[in-house]
Amino acid sequence: MSERLKIVVASRNAHKVTEIASLLGDLPVQLVTIDAVAPDAELREDENTFEGNALAKAHQAARATGLVAIADDSGLEVDALGGEPGVWSARYAGLPSNDARNNEKLLQTLVGVPKESRTARYQCCAVFVDLENQESLVRFGSCEGQILEKAQGEGGFGYDPLFFLPQLGKTMAQIDLAEKNSLSHRAAAFKSLAEAMKVYLKTRNIA
Repeated sequence: MSERLKIVVASRNAHKVTEIASLLGDLPVQLVTIDAVAPDAELREDENTFEGNALAKAHQAARATGLVAIADDSGLEVDALGGEPGVWSARYAGLPSNDARNNEKLLQTLVGVPKESRTARYQCCAVFVDLENQESLVRFGSCEGQILEKAQGEGGFGYDPLFFLPQLGKTMAQIDLAEKNSLSHRAAAFKSLAEAMKVYLKTRNIA
């Protein structure tokens, strides 16, 4: 049995892979990106829930590589928009995905919406899939905030420059990775997933 379990991350977002690696802490795993082991693999996101998309991507990556896989699907839910953009967050302004265009579309859609009605949350579903052993682990996380009328901060990705955290008085793009990992939706989901993975890895004598 290998001392460290090799896991493919079903994402082509380098920022996300860095976050995930930091969130899995000291688990006895070796993460590799899908582009490093199967650059031609397709990762489709055509389900209508975060869980459905995360599981779909993990299964696609696992089948393409023969490895166990982890994936997540996350997005922004804006109350004034009835929960949109939701699972379409990354593609809100159309394909190819572009953070700047997505943010601009969100701002334009919310023109005239007052501050008190701009409540929103980030949602995340994180999954671990071991096809060989027919095992799936699914965990969720969320983070509440508000959508500003203009971007603030240079860090993060996605809608982070517009996502204001009232308890900190900053946007998600104005905090460092360590602070982000203490409160973000992805942090909550992957920390919970890491605990479940720890138990599962012990059952496979990987510790």
